[in-house]
Amino acid sequence: MSDACPCASGKPFGECCEPYLLGRAKPPTAVALMRSRYTAYAMGAIDYLYQTSSERVRKEFDAEGSKKWAKSAEWTGIEIIQATDGGQHDERGVIEFLAHYKVKESDFEHHERAEFEKRDGIWVFMDGHIIGPAPVRREAPKVGRNDPCPCGSGRKHKKCCGTAREADEKLKN
Repeated sequence: MSDACPCASGKPFGECCEPYLLGRAKPPTAVALMRSRYTAYAMGAIDYLYQTSSERVRKEFDAEGSKKWAKSAEWTGIEIIQATDGGQHDERGVIEFLAHYKVKESDFEHHERAEFEKRDGIWVFMDGHIIGPAPVRREAPKVGRNDPCPCGSGRKHKKCCGTAREADEKLKN
């Protein structure tokens, strides 16, 4: 039995994504295309990523950046979280996934909601939206350096609690 496919389908590479990457077959579903695109990153098949993208994505495609990212990481698996449409008889599909990888012994996840569309009977990647933590929103107005400290000490913020924040910011830089 040959090596398992990087897409984590449980199938051997030769029976899973290899025919797509070699151009012998076209992925029949959006999920199959998503898995094969993940495998392309894992194997450095950057041309496949370009070929399976829509015209709009191709115009913005950064082959060198994609190649660097693919080579810098050890790809450890993909999880399909949700597939909305994208079947053999659909024209559109949305796949939410987590791509797992390591860089210098640190584990990372790329969480994305990818949109696919069938063009002339062939699935293509249309767009992707990275899913991340919600932005931090300040509940109270920002305290200025010369404002009274909100802790109630009676001192200016910069001479009280603001000194800890400034020290933290200096350490970051």
